[in-house]
Amino acid sequence: MHKKKRFLFTILPIFSLLIILSACGQQELEDPLGWEVNAFEYTTQSNEQLSLADMEGEVWLADFIFTSCNTVCPPMTRNMAKLQKQLEEEGLDVKIVSFSVDPEVDTPEKLQSFAEKHGADLSNWSFLTGYEMEDIKTFAEDSFKTPVSKPEGEDQVTHGTSFYLIDQNGVVQKRYNGNKDVPYEQIVEGAKITANQ
Repeated sequence: MHKKKRFLFTILPIFSLLIILSACGQQELEDPLGWEVNAFEYTTQSNEQLSLADMEGEVWLADFIFTSCNTVCPPMTRNMAKLQKQLEEEGLDVKIVSFSVDPEVDTPEKLQSFAEKHGADLSNWSFLTGYEMEDIKTFAEDSFKTPVSKPEGEDQVTHGTSFYLIDQNGVVQKRYNGNKDVPYEQIVEGAKITANQ
């Protein structure tokens, strides 16, 4: 009986330590943004509808682009395509959504052509249009805290260049540089942590 008690006193602290260590293994994102994405239902490059409800339970990345952009959008889209490959190599099922900030110009056909030109794999990446300019301005500001503006008579749109990581509940967790100095490893790690939460 004495040996049994001694065994229990030896094994219990080890067992407790293992429980504590396994709990520590559950990583969490540092300082999540916690911005809720407003409900949407827009048209994809394939002329299909995609809504926030369709993204429920999915980890996804988002950005804002337009097809006639002559500065940041082509490199951003190529950067996202590179990120898409890295996520796939890590075995992560992360969807991507690119919102057009020039919806009156960007038809589904134009978005399809732009996506293909810049290396997007459209199996899990949607380019969205089919709304008014005012709608996307409000949506971008409310959901992603980013301004969108198209001055009267201009063909270029001013918009943010961030990539956003959104969790399974439609809540923005992190914002990353999407144009220059893209922190690919950090984004992959963030997606991994979010997927496991």
